[in-house]
Amino acid sequence: MGGIEFLKGHGTQNDFVLLPDAAGRLDLTEARIAALCDRHRGLGADGVLRIVRADALELPSAGEWFMDYRNADGSIAEMCGNGVRVFARYLVDSGLAAEGGFVVGTRAGDRPVVVHPDRSVTVQMGPATITGTSVTVVAGRPFSGVAVDVGNPHLVTVLDDTDVADLDLRDQPDYDHDVFPNGVNLEFVNRLGEGALRMRVHERGVGETRACGTGTVAAVAAAFHLAGTDTGASTVDIPGGRVEVTVSRGASTLSGPAEIVARGEIDDAWWAAAGS
Repeated sequence: MGGIEFLKGHGTQNDFVLLPDAAGRLDLTEARIAALCDRHRGLGADGVLRIVRADALELPSAGEWFMDYRNADGSIAEMCGNGVRVFARYLVDSGLAAEGGFVVGTRAGDRPVVVHPDRSVTVQMGPATITGTSVTVVAGRPFSGVAVDVGNPHLVTVLDDTDVADLDLRDQPDYDHDVFPNGVNLEFVNRLGEGALRMRVHERGVGETRACGTGTVAAVAAAFHLAGTDTGASTVDIPGGRVEVTVSRGASTLSGPAEIVARGEIDDAWWAAAGS
């Protein structure tokens, strides 16, 4: 076999195709990424993680490795909290980084990570910044939300009178395109008690996913903001599992599992056809 190496992994069932490409030689067209992520004609995933050296892309980073992340529709995204955990797990499993702490470069900036002996991963996610308020519309019903920047844009709606399980997120909820000209990740949250949230998410360029790492950080930041503080810790239950989030002024962390489940080779002829 002489195809293109790939791996498949997930963080709380937010799943990714990983493409080892240290020298940055792969031609990642939008069409090719969308085909790879298609669950019927491709490998199926919420996004693609290209494992590339930072200097190969001439991007500034204190880390050796850069997470070149693409959404399932082929668009480029700044950051993915579940993706960076899977990315870090791959680096350790493949011998490209030692277990413990190191830095991963992303378009949202460097992200220090720690890969623990139990194979879970903690990521320093940077600041979760409250930027205002806005409205989203789900199945004709408007919901107000808190806008949060976690290196990528989020709008978090904390619901006190509606179970998030009852929302119909099959279609793209509407939002204010003037406020979010590059799209937005939409989180819907229930408080379960002190230090515990439940969340569903509709990700830009993907649709509803089983988890969103930056979205869980945004959800915790928004919930504490509405409670009148900017510091605290919370678990977040998403359809794909549970993560732990801390937020403080100017910083946040995300901890959770990361799994590599398969590896193989993409057929060269399929790759060539998918890019046209």
